Amino acid sequence: MSGVQSVERALAILRALTTGSARVTDLAARTNLPKSTVSRLLSTLESLDAVEQSGNGGPYRLGPLVTEMAAAIGPSRSLPDLARPYLAELSVLTGEAAGLSVREGPVVRYLAQTTPPGEVQVRDWTGAEIPLHATPSGLVMLAYAPEDEVAEILAGPLPASTEATVTNPASIRARLAAVRDSGSIWLRGEFALDANSVAAPVFGGNGTVVAAIHVHGPSYRFPGERPPAAVAEDVRVVAGRLSSRLAHV
Repeated sequence: MSGVQSVERALAILRALTTGSARVTDLAARTNLPKSTVSRLLSTLESLDAVEQSGNGGPYRLGPLVTEMAAAIGPSRSLPDLARPYLAELSVLTGEAAGLSVREGPVVRYLAQTTPPGEVQVRDWTGAEIPLHATPSGLVMLAYAPEDEVAEILAGPLPASTEATVTNPASIRARLAAVRDSGSIWLRGEFALDANSVAAPVFGGNGTVVAAIHVHGPSYRFPGERPPAAVAEDVRVVAGRLSSRLAHV
């Protein structure tokens, strides 16, 4: 394994731990890495105080080195922690999983997810990267991006995740305009055929979009009997409240 590859994989493990402590098996699943690789990198990270283990054989969590680095950077890096209560509220309001994501170049990276207790569990997308055009979270962030960045993304490639994925640049631009008008967007079966999702943007203190909040669930029950517009309103309201919170951080 090259030095660069080792660094990339170690960072993937640290990212996976930003949502909470986890065991080797869980981290391997979140990062799509072999358990042996995760275990070896955790040993190295532990020796550097970047992670720490709770007891012998217990779960790992971020260590004091990461805490010190985060403190030096400032409170803006604690976005998942700030968002989690809002995600939990949204899960209760909708009865489905709620998530937080940020844009990283041409992809969405999911940072946190909450799921209401007692519901049939859906996949936890924390740590996943998905093309912007294939998710409502990606579209709401792209809708407020500078024009040169939008043009670069729409120049392609724009892969289709399912037969329903919209990949035509003109159609995507029309969607971006609709997002700016309404403040949210629904996608149905465009990344996974059996899943629907709705998202709204989260604004930072400087008025730029820094993240997106979404709700997703199986198409057979979401949005269910509730009008899609009412569910979208819930998402917009909670996203707006998180935006107000970030404005005072």
